[in-house]
Amino acid sequence: LPDEFRALEPALRDLVAAAFRRGKIELRLTTRTSSDTHWPQPQPEQLNRLARLESTVQGWLPKAAPLSVHEVMQWCKGSAPAEQLDDVALDAARRAIAGLRDSRAREGAKLVAVLMERVTRLRALAAQAEPIIPAVVQRQQQRFVERWQEALAATGAAQTISREALHERALNEAAAFSIRIDVAEELARLRAHLDEIARLLETGGEIGKKLDFLIQELLREANTLGSKAAALELTNISVEMKVAIEQLREQVQNIE
Repeated sequence: LPDEFRALEPALRDLVAAAFRRGKIELRLTTRTSSDTHWPQPQPEQLNRLARLESTVQGWLPKAAPLSVHEVMQWCKGSAPAEQLDDVALDAARRAIAGLRDSRAREGAKLVAVLMERVTRLRALAAQAEPIIPAVVQRQQQRFVERWQEALAATGAAQTISREALHERALNEAAAFSIRIDVAEELARLRAHLDEIARLLETGGEIGKKLDFLIQELLREANTLGSKAAALELTNISVEMKVAIEQLREQVQNIE
């Protein structure tokens, strides 16, 4: 702000804070004088006062030089009351804020379309992963049982423990292993987060911080999916999910 408008800083801050809840907002105020108002306009009473003062000075100091036109203009400019532009500045700030809000609303409508595309992509990836899970779990479970039996044969445990007990223990261990690699629960939570993001985008309002939180949860589920993935197909899906989620995160930073 120029020095003559420093007193308006609290009022301008209040105007901006009331209009926006998120983001870095910069407001700059400059003044410009027109050619008609650049030159001072001496008033008759000012000129009469200067003439009396000049006569008084020359009466006491006869050799004193008379006032020049430039000096008269400077005196009149310095003694002229400062023009009050506070109301004009506040009105200009209000119009600038209204223009920014309209621009953000138009940009927000476009961002919603972009975000919904990412949400649709993540839903498609989740749907793509779902039918893979049972086959992966069954395949890994069978592989586990085979390795279990190989380990028993190598250690000679099959000679001291009954076949039924070994088989029951193998099934229990395989079931526990299948639970550790099953990502159905993660996919269910991921879908729930996507549904909530879509609901917030349709509702509108101040949703930026809520979307930030939900995206963190999405990334957590995608990371868990990648860490528990027991097949290359699920690993690839996890990587694609992370890419889509990062694209969501970048765009959400522009949402209030």
